Amino acid sequence: MPTVSNICEFQGIGLHSGVTTTVRILPTEPGCGRYFVRVDLPDAPQIPAQIANVSQTTLSTELTANGASVRTVEHLLAALVALGIDDARIEVDAAELPLLDGSAQVWVAEILRSGIEPTPHHLVASGSIAVADGKPFETPVWIQQGDLFIAALPSPVLRFTYGIDFDVAPIGNQWHSWQPDREDFTTEIAPARTFGLAHQIEQLRSAGLIKGGSLENALVCDDRQWLNPPLRFLNEPSRHKLLDLIGDLSLLGKFPQAHFVAYKASHHLHIQLAQRLHEMGY
Repeated sequence: MPTVSNICEFQGIGLHSGVTTTVRILPTEPGCGRYFVRVDLPDAPQIPAQIANVSQTTLSTELTANGASVRTVEHLLAALVALGIDDARIEVDAAELPLLDGSAQVWVAEILRSGIEPTPHHLVASGSIAVADGKPFETPVWIQQGDLFIAALPSPVLRFTYGIDFDVAPIGNQWHSWQPDREDFTTEIAPARTFGLAHQIEQLRSAGLIKGGSLENALVCDDRQWLNPPLRFLNEPSRHKLLDLIGDLSLLGKFPQAHFVAYKASHHLHIQLAQRLHEMGY
């Protein structure tokens, strides 16, 4: 059961809180799973990264357990699961993880620099995300709200496909499909940054959100152009949504071997699908 070889430390501003936070990822015993520890609170309560602990999904995923919460966990969790790390103690001194550059790239780079022990065979071979052994995935599962949907479909391989559609020219309609055993997460998915629309910023801030968002940690566009180019990929927004999906589904522990397809979805729909799969025994 792989874990990090050495302590990894990160510091940055939380997207929604605007609070500067320090995160330390530590090696832990096999079988402990991925879990957060609020070291700033009395008795350092633990928050297992499990689907049962999701408490909120408004523009990020929040986990709550043992009287404590931690928010915006999806980018780090995507990095951990994509690197094959099953067990990790994640110490955090505030209620939200730092956004860093808005992607999973910084998380991945530091974790790889520190090392993984033992190195997962599938990571050496292909960079693939491990799938759950045992129960085969045979029945399609759909979650739909109007024209928004997310589905898990039987598939011979693990695959993720994400589509988005925005009524602004810089984004428009775009898709990305990624197959872990063929393409490297560290170069194809991890660098994709979170994004937002300029005309929504004040409304979101008045609602107490994105206090820590800036042109340094998020792509922002108006109706005509990106305000902080260049993009890392032509379809960077759809790749980022796929990154979020991987992080949210990692709360299952292991992925069923399926083709996950999402269109105009959100953390809320991601988590609904994960909850449905969990109820089905995955």
